[in-house]
Amino acid sequence: MNFTFKKSKSKIYFSVFYLIFSIHQVSLAQPINRILFIFDDSYSMYGPWNSNIKIEVAKKVMGNFLDSLKNTPNLELALRCYGHTTFFKPERNCKDSKLEVAFADAKTNSQKIKQRIQKLEPLGTTPIAYSLAECINDFTPCGNCRNIVILITDGIEECNGNPCQVSIDLQKKGIFLRPFVIGVGLDVKFADIFGCMGKFYDVSNEANFEDVLKLVITEAITQTTIQVDLLDIYKKPTETDVDMTFYEAGTNKIKYNYLHTINHRGNPDTLVLDPDIKYDLVVHTIPPVEKKNISIIKGKHNVIPLDAPQGFLKLDLDGSAGKYNPTTIIRKGSEMKTLNVQEFSKTEKYIVGKYDLEILTLPRILLKDVEIKQSSTNYIKIPASGSVLFSKQTNGFGSIYLDDGKTVTWVCNFNNALQNEIIYLQPGKYKVVFRAEFAKENLKTIERNFEVKAGSTLALKLF
Repeated sequence: MNFTFKKSKSKIYFSVFYLIFSIHQVSLAQPINRILFIFDDSYSMYGPWNSNIKIEVAKKVMGNFLDSLKNTPNLELALRCYGHTTFFKPERNCKDSKLEVAFADAKTNSQKIKQRIQKLEPLGTTPIAYSLAECINDFTPCGNCRNIVILITDGIEECNGNPCQVSIDLQKKGIFLRPFVIGVGLDVKFADIFGCMGKFYDVSNEANFEDVLKLVITEAITQTTIQVDLLDIYKKPTETDVDMTFYEAGTNKIKYNYLHTINHRGNPDTLVLDPDIKYDLVVHTIPPVEKKNISIIKGKHNVIPLDAPQGFLKLDLDGSAGKYNPTTIIRKGSEMKTLNVQEFSKTEKYIVGKYDLEILTLPRILLKDVEIKQSSTNYIKIPASGSVLFSKQTNGFGSIYLDDGKTVTWVCNFNNALQNEIIYLQPGKYKVVFRAEFAKENLKTIERNFEVKAGSTLALKLF
């Protein structure tokens, strides 16, 4: 009897312990995201911006955006403002910063913050460093919270503080994660100034203000990130430095454009995309590579691999080019579609494979199955053309032919409107046939044989 009772009590203890442990695990798995908006209400917010003044645009966009957050689970919001209690003349109040709405759940505080912002009137200066330092008191102790700062400003520090150092120190202490900084109508030159403080987003116009806010919230709350692995032939993500475009899947609607890069840790850089839609990705290699109908999994780091092994093609002239520098049409082997038009003395990157080259010299040079190999350069060198000055004395009709002694092959026609014409030809033996416009007899045809050498100049009279 006692044995049975003890066993039951043990089960009860175990069940209670398991329930507490399970609740604790769920709590750990679902942290509370606490977002503190630091809102610039300094006098410069009266500045004109697009259709209105900055403060009115910010109030409108923030109001709409806050409405969209009120049903977000595990989210608390707070508002700190600066530059809104003291007029900046005759002296700057470099402690003009105040927590206007303390943290509470988004459902409650989205409306409170919206109402408080609507009542703001820009007055003072821009104490960014001081405002960041005051965040220590704003984020009350919490064992399972992610503390996030979103700074919205139209200007830089005006109180001789060091926002970057303050931000770094508070991040090291675990007060908040790396802040997000949204520049409202700022000169792009200030990007580096804010870049050391947090992740900077430039809002160049009111149309993309709300999009930037949404992007920041997506990164801050869901921690949904992606990286694009451009794989070489060894399936290593070593390819980089190429543009890539994300489209809304099945449409031509561009959502994001990025230039792929490898970060300082040697990995493809991390991006933040809206996880609520699917994407078609085009990587603008030559030729482009694509991946369609990509789904982004929320709350995790997504890796998107694409095969994009690349090598190089370098075109050079053997000898002085002078004033003439030909171009080359690049096509995929045995296909007619033009992939690229490449200049000489230029190196271009191509997807590994075989290509056909049509070099637009006179006569044209056709090279088949030119191979591009992984991370190596295929050097193509052709002789420099020579220049020939044809003096016709009068307008007329005529053509130039390549003449190897066995076959005469047409190269080009003369320009009937020119009496003196310079034509650049590849080294070789040629024949020119010409008849003056006023000469109406076949016997008046003029024929000359001549030879062109690389980089040479030649004058030929056709009379």
